[in-house]
Amino acid sequence: MKLIAVGDNVTDCYVDDNVYYPGGNAVNVVVNSQRDGAEKTAYIGIFGNDENAHWIQECLANEGIDTSRSRKVYAHSAQPKVLLRDGDRVFVAGKRDSCQHLFSIHLVSEDLDIIKEFDICHTSCYSNMEYELPTLAQVCDISFDFSDKHDSKYLERVCPYITYAFFSGSNLDEEGCKNLLKLAADKGAKICGVTRGAKGSIFYDGKTFYTQGILKTEVIDTMGAGDSFIAGFLTNYVDTKNMEEALSFAAAKAATTCRIHGGFGYPHPMTE
Repeated sequence: MKLIAVGDNVTDCYVDDNVYYPGGNAVNVVVNSQRDGAEKTAYIGIFGNDENAHWIQECLANEGIDTSRSRKVYAHSAQPKVLLRDGDRVFVAGKRDSCQHLFSIHLVSEDLDIIKEFDICHTSCYSNMEYELPTLAQVCDISFDFSDKHDSKYLERVCPYITYAFFSGSNLDEEGCKNLLKLAADKGAKICGVTRGAKGSIFYDGKTFYTQGILKTEVIDTMGAGDSFIAGFLTNYVDTKNMEEALSFAAAKAATTCRIHGGFGYPHPMTE
């Protein structure tokens, strides 16, 4: 499986520990896909010109992720603040004048020539890529993380162009999850899933619902566990087309992430 991620990069700032970690949905997914055995990976994003951006790029290079088509702008990186409460991460919004808030990626033909070499292009509701989905869908299958954006109008805008739809739904009961998945499928998505934290996950392929429980593990930090699940699922499912195997593989990868700090490690001292 070959995966390229297009979208957000941030540094998650753990204020209690005075350290930050590289992160962002797109970055977390591509790094974990590489670790899970993807044949080829790459990332296209917008980097700031501060120390945080340099650290993210250094970590991605260390993981073997190609970032050669990324952009660089004169702005600081997004720096959401994170509090840990009994292992669960709680976000505190940071300043909204970062490169992630001020700029969006406009895909050009050179980008598309590269993206078409991959099986999957992953992006999310955090990446400001909705307007590029019709173009992306012409060259590659799209994976999209909706997080907790469940409203029908947003799904109607996104789902016609995507193959894989992922939602966060820890606040939904089983019936609510199934209704959401049916809605996404009705609007065009082919494989749809809801991750529900400690309640596991529910997936739907347009015909059959599948459930997957969590793997019990020591929980140090839940940051990035959902992104690890997405990466694990995609990396396995694209190659095997076996839903049960892919969900089991994904759950194991999410459990592994819960045992480390940050989305995939790499702590850096905060300087401000």
